[in-house]
Amino acid sequence: MPDRFRLTLAQLAPTTGAIAENRARARTAWQEARGAGADMLALPEAFVTGYQTQDLVMRPQFFRDAMAAVEALARDCAEGPAIGIGAPFHDGEHLYNAYYILAGGRIRHVVKKHHLPNETVFDEKRQFTPAPCQEPYRVGPLMIGSPICEDAWHADVAAHLVREGAEILLVPNGSPYYRDKMTDRWSVMGARAAETGRTLVYLNMAGGQDDQVFDGGSFVVAPDGSRPLQLPQFDETIRHVDFVARGGVWQAEPQPPAPLPDAWAADYRAMVQSVRDYFAKTGFTRALLGLSGGVDSALVATIGADALGPENLRCVMLPSEYTSESSLEDARQMAENLGCRLDTLPISGPRAAVSEVLAPLFAGLEEDITEENIQSRLRGLLLMALSNKFGEMLLTTGNKSEVAVGYATIYGDMAGGYNPLKDLYKTRVFETCRWRNAHHDPAWMRAPAGAIIPARIIEKPPSAELREDQKDEDSLPPYEVLDAILEGLIDREAPVGELVAEGFDRATVERVEHLVFISEYKRFQSAPGTRLTPRSFWLDRRYPIVNRWRDRS
Repeated sequence: MPDRFRLTLAQLAPTTGAIAENRARARTAWQEARGAGADMLALPEAFVTGYQTQDLVMRPQFFRDAMAAVEALARDCAEGPAIGIGAPFHDGEHLYNAYYILAGGRIRHVVKKHHLPNETVFDEKRQFTPAPCQEPYRVGPLMIGSPICEDAWHADVAAHLVREGAEILLVPNGSPYYRDKMTDRWSVMGARAAETGRTLVYLNMAGGQDDQVFDGGSFVVAPDGSRPLQLPQFDETIRHVDFVARGGVWQAEPQPPAPLPDAWAADYRAMVQSVRDYFAKTGFTRALLGLSGGVDSALVATIGADALGPENLRCVMLPSEYTSESSLEDARQMAENLGCRLDTLPISGPRAAVSEVLAPLFAGLEEDITEENIQSRLRGLLLMALSNKFGEMLLTTGNKSEVAVGYATIYGDMAGGYNPLKDLYKTRVFETCRWRNAHHDPAWMRAPAGAIIPARIIEKPPSAELREDQKDEDSLPPYEVLDAILEGLIDREAPVGELVAEGFDRATVERVEHLVFISEYKRFQSAPGTRLTPRSFWLDRRYPIVNRWRDRS
């Protein structure tokens, strides 16, 4: 009989800071692994603390609590499979991002992370000390090397572990989602397996944390590039994987792969999951939003209903004299299609009162954007009053195009606790609405199936409806042009001259760049929102608020 080894992979969603709860979840997974006759249970990077902890992990009592939880877990799980679990490790002088191996009632081995990521959303060089390349560890018949997350994106750590005797590579990860990231993971991890001649296990966590969604998608890749195991994206999953030694090489027994979503489905799932987990982990159960009859609020309402259930969503119409009857009809139809509550709070009375108060100081001055912004801020005030009174978190609805150029009113329509569209350009908002109308998965969507977003909402020209016959294109380039320029300036960091060479009008590009720069103060005060790309606003892209430089290339 060949040597066999059963590894249980726990693709689970920890809660940041919930150390006792995360430890309990690890123990429950261990019991399942023990019941399945596993030799080892593997949990993701930083599972004990949740991820990302940011500077919280540097608080001495926090990392002491986490280390104590690991020791207690080892004692609790003495009789049964070994455990691999991520948590901080402090040696009395330095703090490390570590992966603990527990067996026989104690900590048997501690793997410390070598490469610390310090780009995009990661600041690990600020928080941890880089360790030398680590050694493999033995569990039963198998020598295992564990490059921790970033360590596997560099060839040196895996090569060192194999030289020291590792027979498989187990990579625990806290890898957040961005569009098409699975392809990058397969490519890089496949390269590590091919270079080392060892089967590689890529174990990722699931669940949302602030702006980031950890999308699971764990897999096993063989040296020949085949993937004998593929777990689903986003779903919490516990799976037992059998390894068999054939000709001195450990191979994973193949299992049917989980189907994976395309880019549109994955983006939408990330937005739904981020809202669902942000609410659950902050203690909220109900949401509300201003439903204008426009495409952005319609999509956010759908995301909110899919995440929390229509019964936990309140939509509010806040019409003024500039709100068209068709917008009111579209909003009513939208709420009816979702099956959620709809209230109406006209702002004409409050607006008249504010105008009366300001009249002495505004006397002799022409109406301008000030009066438009008063309308938006009154809506924000009324929505926040409802939020405070009823304990419902306000979802805000600004898409990435608007957030980028500041086409939003601070303390007005930007008010709210979370923004699922923050990293979704307007042109993708339209397509996402069409995608959702054509797709429904009852396993994770709680709103009804079918074309719930009326076609007229998707097709009509966008308008803030803050003055007579207003259209977004009165103030901005057409969204097809604007989004292409923004994708160049923000996602590619392309010089202005390069975009001009691609065919865009120089004056338009320079104007858009100017709007992006002068809107930094608004983004600094905006609600967090779902990260969908490697150039989302917040941790991915960090610019000064005061900035007089402009690109004139």
